[in-house]
Amino acid sequence: MAKRSKTSTATLPSREDVVAFITSSSGKVGKREIARAFNVQGSDRIWLKQLLKDLEIEGIVDRRGKTVHKAGQLPPVVLADIKRRDRDGELIAEPTEWDEEEYGPIPTIIIIPSRKPRPGMPVAGVGDRALLRVDPLKQGDVHRYVGRVTKILAKQRAQVLGIFQALPEGGGRLVPVDKKSREKELLVRPGDEGEARDGDLVATSIVKHGRFGLPHAKVKERLGSLKSEKAVSLIAIHTHNIPSDFPAAALAEAERAEHATLAGREDWRDVPLVTIDPPDAKDHDDAVHAVRDEDEDNKGGFIVTVAIADVSAYVRPGSALDRDAQERGNSVYFPDRVVPMLPERISNDLCSLRPHQPRPALAVRMVIGPDGRKKNHSFHRVMMRSAAKLSYQQAQDAIDGRPDETAGPILDSILKPLWAAYETVKKARDIREPLFLDLPERKIVLKPDGTVDRIFVPERLEAHRLIEEFMILANVAAAETLEKAKSDLIYRVHDEPSLEKMRALSEVLASIALKLPTTGALKPELFNRILRTVEGSEHQLFINEVVLRSQSQAEYSAENYGHFGLNLRRYAHFTSPIRRYADLIVHRALIRALKLGKDGLPADTTRAELIEISARISAAERRAMAAERETIDRLIAHFLADRIGAIFEGQISGVTKAGLFIKLKETGADGFVPAGTIGADYYRYDEKTHSMRGERTGETYRLGDRVQVKLVEAAPVAGALRFELLSEGRFSRKPQGAKKARGAKAGKPSRRAAPKVKVKRRSRA
Repeated sequence: MAKRSKTSTATLPSREDVVAFITSSSGKVGKREIARAFNVQGSDRIWLKQLLKDLEIEGIVDRRGKTVHKAGQLPPVVLADIKRRDRDGELIAEPTEWDEEEYGPIPTIIIIPSRKPRPGMPVAGVGDRALLRVDPLKQGDVHRYVGRVTKILAKQRAQVLGIFQALPEGGGRLVPVDKKSREKELLVRPGDEGEARDGDLVATSIVKHGRFGLPHAKVKERLGSLKSEKAVSLIAIHTHNIPSDFPAAALAEAERAEHATLAGREDWRDVPLVTIDPPDAKDHDDAVHAVRDEDEDNKGGFIVTVAIADVSAYVRPGSALDRDAQERGNSVYFPDRVVPMLPERISNDLCSLRPHQPRPALAVRMVIGPDGRKKNHSFHRVMMRSAAKLSYQQAQDAIDGRPDETAGPILDSILKPLWAAYETVKKARDIREPLFLDLPERKIVLKPDGTVDRIFVPERLEAHRLIEEFMILANVAAAETLEKAKSDLIYRVHDEPSLEKMRALSEVLASIALKLPTTGALKPELFNRILRTVEGSEHQLFINEVVLRSQSQAEYSAENYGHFGLNLRRYAHFTSPIRRYADLIVHRALIRALKLGKDGLPADTTRAELIEISARISAAERRAMAAERETIDRLIAHFLADRIGAIFEGQISGVTKAGLFIKLKETGADGFVPAGTIGADYYRYDEKTHSMRGERTGETYRLGDRVQVKLVEAAPVAGALRFELLSEGRFSRKPQGAKKARGAKAGKPSRRAAPKVKVKRRSRA
């Protein structure tokens, strides 16, 4: 508990006063605002800091960065979708892409429209996506809010995506693919089916919603047969309302754009920068170069240069291209297609750093000391010419002594200095010790006909880490420069884990006899020690996943509260303006702050606008992640649909009252074992040990256990797999004879225990 200062007890606010102030404040509230409101000064600020920590531990307030608010409440500004009207005609909205695991159940926002809108005031309606300033409807109510529309962002498409089921007499029925859809089924009348055939994935609009019978829908677009995996990504695109077609005005602007000239730029065309990307990359927006520093005061140091495509030269603030890019927020990547943020004329031509072709860039030159720390840096607006285009594997093979015809000629002059600089930079990275999670990422390779060829986990190379570390250095340099110039910007922030998630992690670790330290500052180093403890053990994979789940979600913010995962005080995305709108904002801010041209961030850009943009692009990022994840799940379900009855090795990745979640070793696919099918016993869920335990036999299945499962059902549209458990669990005590337990399944054959599976030890820098 926070103890009051003996010298100023009478002047300090009570706990109740502080909570009341946090609850009633509509703007940003942090320690500074509370101290100013109650005139808390000097050493009493330590008392206030401890009080806020106590209130957070007790669950009375929540903290995000340096901001606190009443536990469970929405932040003052929220991006929301307007869903419907209530009986009184008031608009009802819900937060867009709300993360229930992160922030709790979805609250309801009641939007009270003005009786008489003032000129220029945005007038919202059902289907709009808008930025709202919100306040609780009444004190203490965290589920109902009054919202004021500050900006309308986009009109949601009034359509339903579903599977068309043809009827003999014509027309058909539509089964929505969205499990959250209000409509379980819709009727398509004869003549309204368009070109849809039985089993097709179609987009429809609701044309009639009567009081009785099924609502009527009209097919607007045939998206393809679900027999081809090419239709799978379209499900995610449409259900998440991801803009996939560029407006005519944006395309026209892109086609009219002309190549940038050398005017106003430094000539860097002789600097041998190279691009290193995935082998299937279509656009190349970053290039790197390194050379030993010849300065006598920096012996053993390097000069590292990172050049980034100058998108701001072509996408001007307020243009059609800019408005569309802001709505998209980022490019979205699926196994069979990319939904880009910018048209190909920009992303794949004018701004792609193609080898041996002049391209405009914004570059940062960083002086690295022999200890790996950045000593200083400078930004330059340049015209560059890439010396070579390499894939990660090409670059790595060359360093490992297997150069090809592209990498061979530049091995000694370009690649070896890059690796030497990286070895130096690693020293500072290892001291900083960012969070290191060893989680393999699945990659799906499709055949020409769109069906799944194979699923594999690509190898992580030093070439990947080299590019990542240089990009991190450039991003930090961008944030530092803008802060020094006192310029507003959009940060990339990552809050530290909440106390609730830390408690949950502690319980999981206790189930495998590991203890989470309860003292000392919360830093990535703490989690890294845990990860090193389980490295090479049977628990390695699932502990990495549990630690990942314990982390907060990174986002964009005009307020800086640091990046916990990278263990950095300031960080801004600068290195991918082709595919992320946040980076384009940072580029424009640098151009304006450093007087590098007239196409920087407009002088009248306010902090409030950046707050709105941050909320919008953070939601767009969450939308993209959900769409990409769902598409992977659906593709894997398609891939396994013809393997019903097959047996797989897996690991228990989650335990709930409803059953066990299983992650397959072969593909990384996730599936479910319902509790009622586990075994010949009645199994109870133990929340503390994250396990299922048989009442009669004591047989136990717990998080992280290796198991064998049989695939019994695959639902490609839902992306769901259902398994039957074959392995025996652990026994904490001997079975109690043959007495049948409640919920047992008589006559079920005994299951053969899964063989032990060795985990290969993966070395990580």
